Amino acid sequence: MLILAALVICIVIYGMIEHRRHVRNLASMKFRIHVNGTRGKSSVTRLIAAGLRAGGIRTIAKTTGSAARMIWEDGSETPVERYGPPSIREQIGVVNKAAERGAEALVVECMALQPDYQWFTEQKLIRSTHGVITNVREDHLDVMGPTVLDVGYALSNTIPKAQLAYTTETRMIGPLKTVANSRGTRLEVVTATDQDREDSTRFQYLEHPDNVALALAVCRDLGVGRSVALTGMWAADPDIGALKIWEIHFFDKRLFFVNAMAANDPESTLMAYDRARSTVTGYERTVILYNNRGDRPARAKQFGEFLAKDLGADHNVLIGDGTRPVEDEAIRAGLPAHRISNMGGGSPSEVFEKVLDLVDETALVVAIGNLGGLGGSVAAYFQHRGKPLGS
Repeated sequence: MLILAALVICIVIYGMIEHRRHVRNLASMKFRIHVNGTRGKSSVTRLIAAGLRAGGIRTIAKTTGSAARMIWEDGSETPVERYGPPSIREQIGVVNKAAERGAEALVVECMALQPDYQWFTEQKLIRSTHGVITNVREDHLDVMGPTVLDVGYALSNTIPKAQLAYTTETRMIGPLKTVANSRGTRLEVVTATDQDREDSTRFQYLEHPDNVALALAVCRDLGVGRSVALTGMWAADPDIGALKIWEIHFFDKRLFFVNAMAANDPESTLMAYDRARSTVTGYERTVILYNNRGDRPARAKQFGEFLAKDLGADHNVLIGDGTRPVEDEAIRAGLPAHRISNMGGGSPSEVFEKVLDLVDETALVVAIGNLGGLGGSVAAYFQHRGKPLGS
């Protein structure tokens, strides 16, 4: 009994010491930026960090995104070291590393989905001086829903107390304003301008103007001017899930391939698809590669309708697991069966050959859905056979 009591006391003391050290580490950094939202978190985290570095602010960032990364004060990056499943506790280590390296600013992407965990991450682990919520979309409704309004309130859990917050969200702004007001925080709604749209074309990948505008607003308030911040942003490495255009020449055929699988909700996917179509010129037809995850049956109906009613591609190639319900739903929603090729679990080489068969001379091929399972390997297969557009 005495041994057990001593063990409990040791654990409590260790927890108190760790907490005090964490609070000191947080206080050692002048700026702490917590980035949350449905889409664009990784990109905005990278953009803010790059802009601050260009402005001479010693900045360390951490993304979760398609592949978790630590981005150091010189812009170099390394994978986040994990010895088990992802846990919000890893943010404590991130703060510790940033403090050890003398960071003046820390930019972290929120890695929590559960509303309570989002609150805990902000209030206990990050205690941000600047909160960022990119947008509020219909995604992860099983965790943050059941409605988009609920998603708005869930994401608002990372709005700091008595500080500054930024968002480009306009339609679902109500929850964000309500929570910001209750916490005494000024919420700035950032709107992308024509200049932001022009500046976004200077990236070596497809960057959304809203992301650029949001990052510039934060850099501005931290004392870094627009031109300086943009210079850093343009030079920085993008997230692995960033939209890039790959030009593929295969015998007498030419493909423009865009991997938009990181945008795995319909609204974000449509925005990525429209951006790809407006950027690429000189193609004759559009082909959608939709990768489905069999463990998310609700997505089958959602994306089946989406393929039929919203994208309007010349042809749709279905890959991954559980593709039959997607095909059935798309046909039920009005997509002609002859514009669908159900490849199911076909190999990357088989998918590539199928796309070639669908193309006479040139095509824009956009991969959507999810990077998991077959998605990532199919995207890699296409990319390895081409080169980034303009390179």
